[in-house]
Amino acid sequence: MGRKVILATCALNQWALDFDGNLRRILKSVEVARSRGARYRLGPELDVCGYGCADHFYESDTLLHCFQVLKELLESPVTQDIICDVGMPVMHHNVRYNCRVIFLNKKILLIRPKMLLANHGNNRELRWFSPWNKLGIVLFLIPDFETVPFGDGVLSTNDTCIGSEICAELWNPRSPHVDMGLDGVEIITNSSASYHELSKASRRVSLIRSATSKSGGIYMFANQRGCDGDRLYYDGCAMIAVNGDIVAQGAQFSLEDVVRRIHVSSRIPCHRVKVDFSLSESQDVYFPSHEPIEWRFHLAEEEISLGPACWLWDYLRRSGQAGFLLPLSGGVDSSSTACIVYSMCHQICQAVKNGSAQVLEDVRHVVGNAAYTPKEPRELCGRLFTTCYMASENSSQDTCNRAKDLAAQIGSTHINLNIDMAVKAILGIFSLVTGKLPQFRANGGSTRENIALQNVQARVRMILAYLFAQLSLWAQGRPGGLLVLGSANVDESLTGYFTKYDCSSADINPIGGISKTDLKRFLQYCADKFKLSALHSILAAPPSAELEPLRHGHVSQTDESDMGMTYTELSLIGRLRKISKCGPYSMFCKLIHMWRETCSPSQVAVKVKHFFRMYSANRHKMTTVTPAYHAENYSPDDNRFDLRPFLYNTLWNRQFRCIDEQVTTLSTLRQEALLSFQPYTAGTVHSETKPCSSRTIVLHKTQLPTPDCIKCMHARLVQTVLDILTIIKTGQ
Repeated sequence: MGRKVILATCALNQWALDFDGNLRRILKSVEVARSRGARYRLGPELDVCGYGCADHFYESDTLLHCFQVLKELLESPVTQDIICDVGMPVMHHNVRYNCRVIFLNKKILLIRPKMLLANHGNNRELRWFSPWNKLGIVLFLIPDFETVPFGDGVLSTNDTCIGSEICAELWNPRSPHVDMGLDGVEIITNSSASYHELSKASRRVSLIRSATSKSGGIYMFANQRGCDGDRLYYDGCAMIAVNGDIVAQGAQFSLEDVVRRIHVSSRIPCHRVKVDFSLSESQDVYFPSHEPIEWRFHLAEEEISLGPACWLWDYLRRSGQAGFLLPLSGGVDSSSTACIVYSMCHQICQAVKNGSAQVLEDVRHVVGNAAYTPKEPRELCGRLFTTCYMASENSSQDTCNRAKDLAAQIGSTHINLNIDMAVKAILGIFSLVTGKLPQFRANGGSTRENIALQNVQARVRMILAYLFAQLSLWAQGRPGGLLVLGSANVDESLTGYFTKYDCSSADINPIGGISKTDLKRFLQYCADKFKLSALHSILAAPPSAELEPLRHGHVSQTDESDMGMTYTELSLIGRLRKISKCGPYSMFCKLIHMWRETCSPSQVAVKVKHFFRMYSANRHKMTTVTPAYHAENYSPDDNRFDLRPFLYNTLWNRQFRCIDEQVTTLSTLRQEALLSFQPYTAGTVHSETKPCSSRTIVLHKTQLPTPDCIKCMHARLVQTVLDILTIIKTGQ
């Protein structure tokens, strides 16, 4: 007969090095778990100190404060009579490990170090931790001179057996849960710090389902939630699986600090740590069967509206600032950033409406009004969000109107200003010193002059954005300052199609890891969901920086013509460069196959070489790029994710030579293939009444088949088929 156990897993919004805040959130989750009758509480990875401590893991202070928090957890009455599972770094024999500390009634039952570390993409665990590669259990002396079990072990209670995995171990082909399941472990826990990427949730769910579909049992997954203090957003998704079915699901995106899931359910041998404790009640004969639930996956455009918005809210409420300022150009990118802020306001209002006291307290703190209660997103957006259209003589009235219309529909405080006076003043200084005045290309200037004049406009906008962010609330008699938001997408970062230290330079950028293609889908989603009709004209307009002179009052400059390729092509190239790890030659070899219907090999070569010239020449811009929300695996962010040089030989001599040689080879083969299709014997007369006289095809090295030859060949083929059918029908 089965046993009923009550287990609790949670998603916590922990913050790196916020030891007191992290302690409060852990205790809150334990309190909620106990109130629901749970006998085991599982938290996310490194929830005591926060996952994103980075090089702070090297500091002895971090270890000290973790043990101080652990001591308070052990002594708290909230943690009694429930097995608690928390994460923190532990130093053993002068080696630092990423550990789970499992305790009950003021006694540490087991310290389980992580055995398989995450060391790819944004993860650098091998920089700070060592993997545990010893078999079984050793004794560990904790600071108060008590020895506790340390190592690869499982808990054996009076009624079941519980084993632990930590985050990346689930993703490994040799996951520990395989051996544990074969050795009779019935409950597997996973404490994770898995960050959000578009459509990543489906991979998690698939792995967790498979973990119990083969050997049975229960799998508990806990994850961090929120902005840990960096570019990453941890998206929760706490869940419980039973025998291959998902039976409990936590929200993927939430503004709450503590989100929990409670559920009732049923090689080398694992070293068992005996625990005189039961997860089930012996008197309880009620044993419900588990009910599978259907997991609802978000579309990519929904995830963009939720993940970056939650990330922005965490950043705003923790930064102590009073809102955001965005240079709103009326294009897809800046409009996407504006819509993400509006989505943030929408989620805040919904959380307040649902009775979240914590979110309401945070809103009141940000706006500086203890009596304020947000009623609807537009009204809240007006308090938190300022948009600014900075026109120049090169700006069109269309983009000005699009920015104004969108600002009106989302409710932001909107500013219109003109930057021409500032631009002319800067150029006047240059002219005074050098005696020369640069001209746009349209007015006879060189390429160098043209680019310099565009950059002056972009950089003036950055200076004005920060000026208004710092002082616009002061001018209104309101306290606080604003965070400047950036709006450069991931594809523009790949090619460096932006000005260094221009209005794309900001405090944070919610769309810096998102492709143009996904942003367009996101705007269409916002137009439908939030009824923002202004987005239709924004989506219909070709993307343009509007930094060159207008022609007859209309925009002549477009992003795609400047970059020499479409955003769709850029997105594919970015994935090949980062995810498929392609250099110039291997990328060319893949693209001549992928683009064979639309581009010749020589055209592909031109695009590949053009991309790598732009990429390598502008790579230095990534060293100063605005910290951006991580959403794509091909992000070029050099600070953490894309560890490539920023000084290249932009000629790519050998690489481009290999491409050229392959283009020549393919061209020769193609020509020979065309020449192999030869006409009939020379001298044959073609006409409708007199087809080719010869019945044999001969190779002719200098002449290709004429249309009349091809007609004859087709007619003969049809006649041959008819002859065969006649023979079959008559039996001859």
